Amino acid sequence: MIKKLKMSDLSEFDPSKYLDDDEAVAHYIRMAIEDGDPGLLAAALGDVARARGMA
Repeated sequence: MIKKLKMSDLSEFDPSKYLDDDEAVAHYIRMAIEDGDPGLLAAALGDVARARGMA
């Protein structure tokens, strides 16, 4: 039997925890740019800012 998951059972994913070096940041931003969605790029820049200690 397959157990169904609820969204409330999942922990929130924070990509800023994984942006720990310049290469990871560059790759993350590059992927957001290639996607072509301005909202995604804005979110990615926010993630990078949080990873660098900005609130």
